Amino acid sequence: MPVDIDDIAIGVATDPSRAYPPDMKHELGAEVHAVGAPLHTLGAKTLPTEYVDEDFPTEDELATLRRVSDKIPFRTYLIAFVELCERFSYYGTSVVYVDFIQQPLPSPTGAGHGTTLDQSGALGMGQQASTGLTTFNTFWIYIIPLFAAYIADTYWGRYKTICVAIGIAIVGHVILVASAAPGVLENIQGAKAAFILGMIIMGFGTGAFKPNISPLVAEQIVNKNIHVKTIKSGERVIVDPAVTASRVYNWFYLFINIGALVGQVGMSYAELYVGFWLAYLLPTIMFLFCPIVMVLGRKRYNLSPPQGSVLGPAFKILTYGQKGRWSLNPVTTYRNMNDGTFWEKCKPSNIPAAERPSWMTFDDAWVDEVKRGFKACNVFLFLPMYWLCYNQLNNNLISQAAVMTRNGLPTEVVSNWTPSLCSSSFPSAICSSTQLSARPVSASHPSRRSSGDS
Repeated sequence: MPVDIDDIAIGVATDPSRAYPPDMKHELGAEVHAVGAPLHTLGAKTLPTEYVDEDFPTEDELATLRRVSDKIPFRTYLIAFVELCERFSYYGTSVVYVDFIQQPLPSPTGAGHGTTLDQSGALGMGQQASTGLTTFNTFWIYIIPLFAAYIADTYWGRYKTICVAIGIAIVGHVILVASAAPGVLENIQGAKAAFILGMIIMGFGTGAFKPNISPLVAEQIVNKNIHVKTIKSGERVIVDPAVTASRVYNWFYLFINIGALVGQVGMSYAELYVGFWLAYLLPTIMFLFCPIVMVLGRKRYNLSPPQGSVLGPAFKILTYGQKGRWSLNPVTTYRNMNDGTFWEKCKPSNIPAAERPSWMTFDDAWVDEVKRGFKACNVFLFLPMYWLCYNQLNNNLISQAAVMTRNGLPTEVVSNWTPSLCSSSFPSAICSSTQLSARPVSASHPSRRSSGDS
């Protein structure tokens, strides 16, 4: 299964833009910066006095005391359970897509056990169609989060966006179950249309759900200030939000991989021995726990209102910097874009106030941060090659298994190694986290790092 890259969400719990007051958000106006609260200085870091706990550690304590996690609230486990159910539903459903699309119907339910080839199937569209549709499904689920995250940050907030996404995904689940019903499978064209429609709707819901659930977990870590505490043994320790976030996400990823592993393995056998209707129905039932837990636990959750997205201003800066640099000659265009003045042109200090766009409400430092962000995106140029190879686990490798001697094993079993290994690595992750919390560190302030450091 694709690895859930949510580590950046750990930084949300300690993101300076969320912890600091408005006068420290790189907003324009010298008078705003001048009237800020007195600052407490820690090395090269400065924090508003009103945001510093009375038990804020000294330089010596930061360098010598053991760092521990704060208590994890129960609401965090509720959200992790919602993620477990969603991952069970998604991976439990999508793991049987290849056989459902590629192989011909061997029995009224599509179950292959006991048939001549011992191979499940339904639509009989062949390997090329199977690979194409499953690849589209992956693309669809990974492109929707860009829009869903923007809507959550700007308009709805994470909780409402998640609830709407769950509702959409449930509709997709129901259509998928219908497409695999024995009566529907008798009409291959009807089953094909229902399946594709269900896959698109469910993918939209899943894609809208995924980018918001991890930050919602981070929001449950209410105490974002590092402080000294005396535990029952009498030892003085530092309660570090960074260690708390690390511990929270260790549990969160365990829940993810348990859901994915059980869903994949269980539905592979359900498909082979009973039929596709069961392989789609069980994940749907599991997914129905998501709205129940989200609604019943609503009063427990720590919810933040939408605070705006940096995506819009960032791309406006990028567009603004390109003005007057394009040419019919690609060489000239390249030279104009890389003449060293691109980002300087975008800084408010270099633009007369009368000519400054209304959306440019930030200062030069924020432009520098956007510049670093776009440059860091260069590393993503290598990702298509990686995913091109990695995604063979979810389509062509399963197709290959279909022509091998399996002795009663489902073809999808080959794709179950990833969640199995991820889940088995959890104890070592806990050990690593414990060692980190016990190791004295320098007097830098890791709990104030930006999300990009995670």
